[in-house]
Amino acid sequence: MAENEAQAAEQDAWAGRKQVVDIEGLDLAYIEIAGAEPPLLLLHGVTDSSRSFSLLASRLSGRRLIIPDLRGHGASQVGSGFGVVNFAEDIAGLIRRLRLDRPVVVGHSLGGMVAVALASRHIELVGGLVVMASTLKPGQASDHPLVMGVSALRDPISPADPFFDWWHACRPGVPRAFLAGMAKDASAMPAARWRAILEEIRRTDLGAAARAVRARTLIIAGACDPLFGEAHQQALAEALAGSRLVQAQHCGHNPHWEDPAFIAGAIAGMFRNGEA
Repeated sequence: MAENEAQAAEQDAWAGRKQVVDIEGLDLAYIEIAGAEPPLLLLHGVTDSSRSFSLLASRLSGRRLIIPDLRGHGASQVGSGFGVVNFAEDIAGLIRRLRLDRPVVVGHSLGGMVAVALASRHIELVGGLVVMASTLKPGQASDHPLVMGVSALRDPISPADPFFDWWHACRPGVPRAFLAGMAKDASAMPAARWRAILEEIRRTDLGAAARAVRARTLIIAGACDPLFGEAHQQALAEALAGSRLVQAQHCGHNPHWEDPAFIAGAIAGMFRNGEA
């Protein structure tokens, strides 16, 4: 019980740790955790927030962490567009505004797409990439469970909506307080915003952008990822020159929730091996 209470208290406190910075007229919220340089810049997936990395943060060996809410997510302002390039330019502005020295950019799902776009457009700003459970070209058809599930959402979205049982599906052991916080953050977004972001993502093709990336890259795949399986991961590995692909065994689309110790170890390996 004490452990559960501590987890609940940690999740309750997460939002209160956020700072806000103006990026070209857009307020972006972020959490900063002090530590060693170079920093890690952690980018969450669609409908998530910086909370997505709260289970991983304590395992990153004293590294400085910058964890933003992407535009339209969490406590950040909405902005006027939801293309991957819009998100990437916000993050480029954040790197400059906080004077980060070539951070390693860790992106999950949509965040991985944003990381690839950022590294292709701003080579000088990025010291390395970790692309986790992501893709270059989502391409979900109109009958895909994600597309159909999002289409069925109606405001106000309930954190208890059965859709979250599928969307946040994890293997056993992920703290319930964490999953409740993730559902609360996601359900606060209007259904129209979910659909607008998803439509932009479905139209995206980062194949050419990936081939322009020069940063050293670690690709982490969830071995049981129902969204972006083996074909997506192989496409990433082929397009990102010199990248290394590792699998998080028994993990689905959220390996940093399901096995944060493994993910932290894989990221730390970039530094031990002199890759970043």
